[in-house]
Amino acid sequence: MSEQLVIALGGNALGSTPTEQKQAVLEAAKHIAKLVKEGYKIVIVHGNGPQVGMINLAFELAGKENKNISIMPFAECCAMSQGYIGFHLQNALQNTFYENGLSTHVSTAITQVIVEREDQAFQNLTKPVGIFYTEAEAALISKELGYTFVEDSGRGYRRVVASPEPVDIKEKGTIRCLMENGDVVVACGGGGIPVYRENGLMHSIDAVVDKDKAAAKLAEVINADTFIVLTAVPKVAINFGTPQQKWLETISIAEAKQYMLEGHFAPGSMLPKVEAAVKFAASRPGRKAIITSLEMAYEGVTGKNGTIITQDI
Repeated sequence: MSEQLVIALGGNALGSTPTEQKQAVLEAAKHIAKLVKEGYKIVIVHGNGPQVGMINLAFELAGKENKNISIMPFAECCAMSQGYIGFHLQNALQNTFYENGLSTHVSTAITQVIVEREDQAFQNLTKPVGIFYTEAEAALISKELGYTFVEDSGRGYRRVVASPEPVDIKEKGTIRCLMENGDVVVACGGGGIPVYRENGLMHSIDAVVDKDKAAAKLAEVINADTFIVLTAVPKVAINFGTPQQKWLETISIAEAKQYMLEGHFAPGSMLPKVEAAVKFAASRPGRKAIITSLEMAYEGVTGKNGTIITQDI
């Protein structure tokens, strides 16, 4: 059976506008096509930070001008971004595959990611979303809609939502079937649409699941062989940006955890990527995670570049 990969595609691979994005995904498609040509079965998880923010902002601004336009719930904004980013990736990949003589199909799965309603993240809202408001505007919206706002670096007030841990992927069976059928699958876009179970029913909730953590959870539950995090650098480094900087090649889970404890990786940047990679590598013997750049994706998978995290060295 062909090796199964889950690829977390960093935000640097997508543009800030739909026009920019159409061009940016063409570059990503070239590198993914090389892996498909080698027979790998692939699921792609993409970011959506600028895109979901753009959608959220459009409805907020429109609602301020026209009271008949309601503010769009964050879960729906995430679903919209999954749809149009998925379309751009499908289109770019399909055209690139055709140019390379590949008959592989591409599918996008609008994906719900299950979280726990009791996750402590819901008691400590940290993820800023949307636009800046004055204190008075924030107080009014908070009263009307129950949103939580915080003052942000003297620039005004922004809404904050929770960033809970992913515990399962609702559409994992569909994603697995598509991948086993030979499709390249785009799933869990932007970390997925956060939902929780209550009395057997699924309910959406305003939150943002970290994209890399959602991708690692997806890789775990569909039983992928390798989890790849594509970012802006070819390898992970300790003492980054100092004269003592050292690029890491193959490291154990224990070493990665020690480096995290020592504070080598920046929160909101490399730290969540390493955390996600460690979680996947530790989920079952024989699994490995790779962190590298988009340009080095093929070399990373074939062991010629990137940082590899495994249980044993």
